[in-house]
Amino acid sequence: MKENKKFMQEAIKLAKENLKLKNGGPFGAVVVKDGKIIGKGVNTVTTNNDPTAHAEINAIREACNNIGSFQLENCEIYSSCEPCPMCLGAIYWARPKKLFFAATREDAASAGFDDSEIYREFELPVNSRKIPSKQIMQVEAEKVFKTWINLEHKTKY
Repeated sequence: MKENKKFMQEAIKLAKENLKLKNGGPFGAVVVKDGKIIGKGVNTVTTNNDPTAHAEINAIREACNNIGSFQLENCEIYSSCEPCPMCLGAIYWARPKKLFFAATREDAASAGFDDSEIYREFELPVNSRKIPSKQIMQVEAEKVFKTWINLEHKTKY
């Protein structure tokens, strides 16, 4: 438990430092493997003009690069705030063994980072969402999946 606090303190410290550096929002994250930090990230959305440059995403990218894998097997992620829907999806794809977070999504919303609309949109049928979506060329896309299924020597994930 003491070690968990140490890593969470590092994630919160990164969030605080990010405010001083004015790189983006007040978010920080670290990825830990075998008791060592293998990836750090802060929110750089506004400095990188990249809506995906959240702290967790940046930490995952650095950690995966450092260990030479697209999965974070036997790793833990410490985030200064409960991950947004995009980051939570990325965390599940990365497959760490555990996630720790400090502030809640309600805390983030009270600071102007409200993801509630995104959560509500996920629950709606595709044709009822705010951003219009229309499926086209399904047959052609299915052919690509069929090719994938029959591919030998592929890296599964």
